[in-house]
Amino acid sequence: MPLEKITSVAGRAVFVPGNDIDTDRIIPARFMKCVTFDGLGEYLFYDVRKNADGTDRAHPLNDPRFKQATILLSGANFGCGSSREHAPQALQKYGFRAMVAESYAEIFFGNCTTLGIPCLGASRADIQRIAAAVEQNPALEVVVDLVRAELHFGGQIAKVVIRESAREALVNGRWDAIGDLLEGAEDVRRLAARLPYLAT
Repeated sequence: MPLEKITSVAGRAVFVPGNDIDTDRIIPARFMKCVTFDGLGEYLFYDVRKNADGTDRAHPLNDPRFKQATILLSGANFGCGSSREHAPQALQKYGFRAMVAESYAEIFFGNCTTLGIPCLGASRADIQRIAAAVEQNPALEVVVDLVRAELHFGGQIAKVVIRESAREALVNGRWDAIGDLLEGAEDVRRLAARLPYLAT
């Protein structure tokens, strides 16, 4: 079954400021004792969102104005640290469908892409401009256009960048290598049947 072609993502946005936000901050290691990734969204940014007694701390994700956000804005080197797949899984399970940051850690970027989560790069000035617009109107619709590599918000446009291989994979529905392989299972069987060293 073909994967979804992700040509654009539209929704509300939230700005989580900071550079070098690592995967342990995104999802603390003690919450990774799970058989599946279901429920990880509950623990997203847990140690910076919650006090020791479990009550809320001041954090953008705890602000009721941004509860419906599906696009996350942040700073440079987002997703650095360990390569745990749980970090993008937690972001996805929380409800995020796209990210816009100054830059990303390599493995985190790849893990997000294989989940169908576009990670767009933008300048610090543009991210601040988008964040200011969202702060003024949290219900503002933000649209990430992967075809044109643009971000639209409140009548404004910001240029975004994404590695071409990732953009093509998302736009053409080829972002999950396993799904892509399963879709071509019949082609694999036909090829295997022609290879003498695989003949039984």
